[in-house]
Amino acid sequence: MEAHASSSDVLLQRPWLPVSISGCQLLAKSSFGDTSYHVLLTDMHSVWEEHIDSAAIQERAQELNKRLRAPVKAFLSHLRKVVQPCLSGGHERADGEAQISLMRREEGDISMRLKSELAGLPFYWEFHCSVAPVTVVCAQLVRPLLAMSHLLQRQVEQLGGLLVRKDAEIQDYRENGATLTRERLQTDVFEEQTYGEDFMAKVRGHTLTHTQQPPIWACFCPPALETVQLRYAGVMESYAGLTVPALCSAFVASASLTHQTPQKKKTRSAAVDQSLLTCGKFLRAAMRPPPD
Repeated sequence: MEAHASSSDVLLQRPWLPVSISGCQLLAKSSFGDTSYHVLLTDMHSVWEEHIDSAAIQERAQELNKRLRAPVKAFLSHLRKVVQPCLSGGHERADGEAQISLMRREEGDISMRLKSELAGLPFYWEFHCSVAPVTVVCAQLVRPLLAMSHLLQRQVEQLGGLLVRKDAEIQDYRENGATLTRERLQTDVFEEQTYGEDFMAKVRGHTLTHTQQPPIWACFCPPALETVQLRYAGVMESYAGLTVPALCSAFVASASLTHQTPQKKKTRSAAVDQSLLTCGKFLRAAMRPPPD
């Protein structure tokens, strides 16, 4: 149990990496130690994992390789050398003539089959990855993403506030006689709501124009989630009864809500409400954040 917790902690420090195995696009995490390994895979619909210790590794090695005798550390060292590059975004032929393939099994599980060479003899291995429990999905996928999503949302809010204060500063300069020497640098007043609506409209239009398949961003912002603001504190309670596929969809949805980094527009718009600009230095004072 302690070894499993230790490997889970190691995986938490590692990013999800895109991999392609047998034509399947996946995200992967892996950890190969001296006495065990832990592998996580997801296609954003399900999450699979395998974590086995030295005894299970020895048993499977003898079952798949009748002529080969070696200590567990040798098997793990070989797997680390051959498989880990593939699970880190490398090619299917991870090392020389080594080959790795993916097969779906009954009840939604998957297997990765490895064919390679160890000490001059053929070496075969199979990773039997079963559907991960919700606790693993939450620990390795949902909670880290929600934490990062919350930080990104705070960053976007701060950037939006900074743009508003910059607009107030520019307006103050203008009212005191300052002029712009290069007209091409002139920008419109930043409005957060208008920016968000324009951003989503452009993303939808671009994706529908360039693909015939349901776009991946469709999982990011379905209509029911566009107005939902997921917060890290207390959010896990709402996931208590969800299945793994539902968790995957929900966690991806929460990410994109925070990825709209505001930027000043380059073109002028007649829709800008100039009444929002109060005259003089009092505007800058009003926009200044309160002291801590």
